[in-house]
Amino acid sequence: MKIAVIGAGNMGGATAWGLVKSKFVNAADLTVSNPTHEKLQAFAKAGVHTFQDNVEAVQGADMVMVFVKPWLVEPVLKGIKQVLDYQHQILIVVAAGVTSKKINEWLEKDDMELPALFMAIPNIAISELSSMTFLVPANASDEQIESVKVMFNAMGQTLVVEERLLSAGTTLASCGLAYAMRYIRAAAEGGVELGFRPNDAKNIVLQTVKGAVELLEANGNHPEAEIDKVTTPGGLTIRGLNEMEHAGFTSAVIRGLKAGL
Repeated sequence: MKIAVIGAGNMGGATAWGLVKSKFVNAADLTVSNPTHEKLQAFAKAGVHTFQDNVEAVQGADMVMVFVKPWLVEPVLKGIKQVLDYQHQILIVVAAGVTSKKINEWLEKDDMELPALFMAIPNIAISELSSMTFLVPANASDEQIESVKVMFNAMGQTLVVEERLLSAGTTLASCGLAYAMRYIRAAAEGGVELGFRPNDAKNIVLQTVKGAVELLEANGNHPEAEIDKVTTPGGLTIRGLNEMEHAGFTSAVIRGLKAGL
């Protein structure tokens, strides 16, 4: 399979590196397009084909992935419209807040719509093969859905959702990555206040968060069941949890998530 990635910014660049690391596609079968040459240099050194012209990049690709800011989706799609292969190419658009209806309107050509259109929202952990990706098939066959899902699963986990849930997925998993990192930063700063050196405090928190994730993945328990195992009556853990709740911890997390909708 030959894949073209348009846009080598944070998200597009992370996905392109994820594709290379996952070996889902050979570097020689991957094309990355970006208006600035600087962001293409590392990809060229890795054996990836690079272009500054989107039209050149998409020709001959089996799959075209578009990673641009929401307000650039329309001009970018219209710029490649005449060279898109409406019979064979799969198009994946990664841009928050852009609807499939609009994409189809922008790409309507000779009364034809793209037979294989997806919208997707991964997060930047895709570069480390650890993304949580939400996938919306707008026009696609079961075989195409499975093919695209397999690709994203090679770079993390994928959930096929209705279009109405795409914004919720964005705030929960893409914005959520930043929220998780903010907790890690806060806990690491607390570790310094407790007496650890900054780098040691960061590593302690990272390993602790990693342990929490692996425990939950291993046994499938609700987080509260694991919390109960370490909250001795009258002990330190329950005191700390209650102090966090007095400060509005759970409410602040939920309000932060809802603010992204």
